[in-house]
Amino acid sequence: MPRKDPQVTHTPEESAKPGFRSDVSVELVKHSAADTDVLWAARVSTAGEQSLDELTKDPERSKGLINYLMRDRHGSPFEHNSMTFFISAPIFVFREFMRHRVGWSYNEESGRYRQLQPVFYVPGEDRRLVQQGRPGKYEFVPGTREQQELTGRVMEASYRQSYVAYQEMLDAGVAREVARAVLPVGLFSSMYATCNARSLMHFLGLRTQHEQAAVPSFPQREIEMVGELMEAEWARLMPLTHAAFNANGRIAP
Repeated sequence: MPRKDPQVTHTPEESAKPGFRSDVSVELVKHSAADTDVLWAARVSTAGEQSLDELTKDPERSKGLINYLMRDRHGSPFEHNSMTFFISAPIFVFREFMRHRVGWSYNEESGRYRQLQPVFYVPGEDRRLVQQGRPGKYEFVPGTREQQELTGRVMEASYRQSYVAYQEMLDAGVAREVARAVLPVGLFSSMYATCNARSLMHFLGLRTQHEQAAVPSFPQREIEMVGELMEAEWARLMPLTHAAFNANGRIAP
């Protein structure tokens, strides 16, 4: 599939000037995932070696079985697949992301071993800035033009100052693993994340809002942006499983 190039491409070697992004990017780099994976895994319990026939059959004929497994929460057949994503997002997104441990594998770029790129997150105009209410019962509403201007100006100034300090220490011979301590969590990082459909469904149930969700979730918008892009790729690979997930309240089996 075509590679999605990030909006900002300059590196520390090319420029000391920070770049700013309001988006995230997700690329499906490798996968072994199809609705048929659910069917042969489920049917081995009653059909044994004859379940191998499902590899060549149209999964559409058995979408009722997929829905049954999802509805009654027979989860293990949804684990026999794999998707690997390359994700670029702010560090604070990855720190939330890595709360999801079961069924996930991660490898992230290291500030110990490479000079980190000066690319930082600044919320776009559509990012709601103001929190109203109390924890557990609050909502986010759009900020004023003044709040948006203040947020962008203050964040960019802070990012520039921190990256100057980072480069100053590197230029003086300070180890990368020490100098990186001055960099903020708004710095962009990149990682590979590998999961199966069951672990992805659990992630999506917690990190996205959706009108079909039986249990409401209130994720931070930036990790939801990542989740939406991952879900779009998964829905293309396993459309019957994705439809059953939505039809049954977006609760992982």
